[in-house]
Amino acid sequence: MPVEVIMPKVDMDMASGKVAVWHVAVGEKVEKGAPLFDIETDKAAMEVEAPASGVLYHAVPEGTDVAIGGPVAWLYAEGEAVGDPPKAMVAAAAPPAAPPAAPVAAAKAPDPVATIPATAQGGAVRATPAARSLARQGGIDLESVAGTGPRGRVQGGDVRAMLDTRPVAATPVAPGFRTESGPLSVTRSRGGTGVPLVLIHGFASDALSWAPLEAQLRGRAVIRIDLPCHGKSPKRRLAGFAALVTEVRQAFDGLGLEKAHLVGHSLGGAVALALADTRARSVAGLTLIAPAGLGPEINGTALGGICRATRAESLGPWLKSLVADETLITDAYVRLAMAARADAGLRAAQAAMADTLFPDGVQAFDLRAALDRLEVPARILWGRADAIIPWSNALRAPGRVALHLFDRVGHMPQIEAAEAVAAVIRAGL
Repeated sequence: MPVEVIMPKVDMDMASGKVAVWHVAVGEKVEKGAPLFDIETDKAAMEVEAPASGVLYHAVPEGTDVAIGGPVAWLYAEGEAVGDPPKAMVAAAAPPAAPPAAPVAAAKAPDPVATIPATAQGGAVRATPAARSLARQGGIDLESVAGTGPRGRVQGGDVRAMLDTRPVAATPVAPGFRTESGPLSVTRSRGGTGVPLVLIHGFASDALSWAPLEAQLRGRAVIRIDLPCHGKSPKRRLAGFAALVTEVRQAFDGLGLEKAHLVGHSLGGAVALALADTRARSVAGLTLIAPAGLGPEINGTALGGICRATRAESLGPWLKSLVADETLITDAYVRLAMAARADAGLRAAQAAMADTLFPDGVQAFDLRAALDRLEVPARILWGRADAIIPWSNALRAPGRVALHLFDRVGHMPQIEAAEAVAAVIRAGL
């Protein structure tokens, strides 16, 4: 019998959730515990793992809202006959689920290699739950581990072997976390056309924070880069802003893109500006959302509070300082954010990073000269109610850079005014 994949409940008040992106294509085999899809709810996003091993069929389309407990897909055993969608899915789907796959007996299942989405190829490493747990504990990047399991799946023994042979650092680079090797995490949206949008998130955030904006940009090719010490990227000590830019530049160069439109928020905006300054030939356009680097002022108290928070109750008030409308920061949003920050090593790595980039609560880097040198079409978007970085920094931009200022919006325009921000981005493509 196939295994039903249901929409999980992450908040008592939550009635439904949206399938933001699938990490596995229909007809593709997935192992239990591997990333299956991202759920978007209350302007947050989280990764959902496969409840069992099997082949994915009858998956609802990306962007579909599904009631809590309702089916979003079914996992079939290899060789198991696949017919019409189960009645439970037909009744629950709104809009209707994707057309049913042909029965196995009548047609060959899709070639997994041909149908696997770019996100799974470039971001989701096949690994057992034991391997993932060992990798997290040992500070190992799974992408650097050669898997010996079926189809290159990383096994627990593969991670143990790497831990046994890995040289021990002579001195700790920072208290509370160990450094990790490997490239930055890069994920891609399924499908999409046109010049790719390369999204770079801000400090103490991650690639999933772009979900509300991506929902407004469907049909566009999107690539997300996790900054060092954030999301799925390795944790390591940075000597300064230049070292941060070097890391992201290497990831950008590795994409092999002829042209890209860079979109950066806050610290990610500063990095995007530095990339445009040094990779102008590869940048078709630049969108900076409340960017850092245009003045010394920054709310160091809020950044420090976010880094120190070890529970939802202490994190919530600081998250509310990021927006103008505090009702956007629901209990569910805070719990999801805290779950993403549960790793003490990640928090320690970000605290060390903040101490380097924002010593004594000021920005230790200045990109105003880079802004003056810009040769690519560029625009700056900022909320007038920003309590983290003063929106007036935008006024330092030269006249050829377009300014878009939003009333009653704080430091997160891409979440607080996603539709309006997407409209500005689309107009510049």
